[in-house]
Amino acid sequence: MHWQKRMAGLVIAQVLAQVLAQVMVLGLAWATPGLAAGPSLAEMAGQMLMTGFRGQRLAEAPETARALHTGQVGGVILFDYDVGSKSYGRNVASPAQVAALTRELAAAAPVRPFIAVDQEGGRVMRLRSRTGFPDWPAAEELGAPYVQNAAPPQREAVRATAQRMGVLLREHGISLNFAPVLDVNTNPHNPIIGGIGRSFSSSPEVVATLGTAFMQGLLQGGVLPCVKHFPGHGSSREDSHLGLPDVTTTWTGRELLPFKAAIDAGCPMVMTAHLFNAHWDPVLPATLSPRVLQGVLRGELGFQGVIVSDDMQMGAITEHYGMREAIRLAVLAGVDVLVFGNNLHHDPAIASKAHAMLLELVASGEIPAARIQASYARIMALKGRLP
Repeated sequence: MHWQKRMAGLVIAQVLAQVLAQVMVLGLAWATPGLAAGPSLAEMAGQMLMTGFRGQRLAEAPETARALHTGQVGGVILFDYDVGSKSYGRNVASPAQVAALTRELAAAAPVRPFIAVDQEGGRVMRLRSRTGFPDWPAAEELGAPYVQNAAPPQREAVRATAQRMGVLLREHGISLNFAPVLDVNTNPHNPIIGGIGRSFSSSPEVVATLGTAFMQGLLQGGVLPCVKHFPGHGSSREDSHLGLPDVTTTWTGRELLPFKAAIDAGCPMVMTAHLFNAHWDPVLPATLSPRVLQGVLRGELGFQGVIVSDDMQMGAITEHYGMREAIRLAVLAGVDVLVFGNNLHHDPAIASKAHAMLLELVASGEIPAARIQASYARIMALKGRLP
């Protein structure tokens, strides 16, 4: 694909996407009595924030408990490892403890929160054997037998594996899994994807087939999947946790194929990648770019679900943008849920700070209230699918 030749048409796609978003808001207002009654802007903005916290019980994280209770956040993300203290046990100690924690989290908020983890399998698992959970194979292991086309038995095996994972997550109160990875393994030395076995294959077709099967299995197990990292992290040479990777000379349009397949199969949520590509946008990385999120993801690929950011505290963002500016740009680009993992850099008050910044950006006119309303509509529609 020749991105330089296609950017002119993306402006039209952006406008169409914005119109569709407003239609969704109006439609939800007619269909949902709660929205028709008029949630406050603060309540709607709160649903756009997801944060992490320290503690194996909610009582150990009073700021997060307060943010949930007051509607300043609409979701939380759990981690087993605490980067700051370099120790395991941040939120996960045992199956019984996780189930108790998620019950507390769900009961603390007036609107049921997303309770999320990164449970991909392999190197990226928050619930694993060291804390009494089963371990799961990495995507690379699941895709290893196939070079070009995944045979039907393998698709079924991947679907069944993800379904069992979804059942386990649901039984322990987790409603959202940031998986599967749809990045194509175009650079096997990639320190954050191929180098640690997170990609199903170097073939976009195999990634599309097995990734979609994994996504469907999670749904059938009762957990929402979130495919990642759009528009494709597989060719990067750098770790976006540490800085902003530039994929201008390495990314190809074939890396969109798995995302297109997942969207066509009913994908409910897509996570963005903190990547720079001058052919996508000569100034902004993907997470902050209307050209990428509105033009390509919503306009070209037709995605109408929830767009969630990768962790906004990763070096790819924090080394180049302040928190307020990053929030402004991400929301204007089209991000619906802003994730602050609060693990790479821990701040107990991160939820209230992010919420206050988002409201101030609307009050100052830098973010239209309609953007908050559009994201709220999409988020609440997706929460309506939670079992």
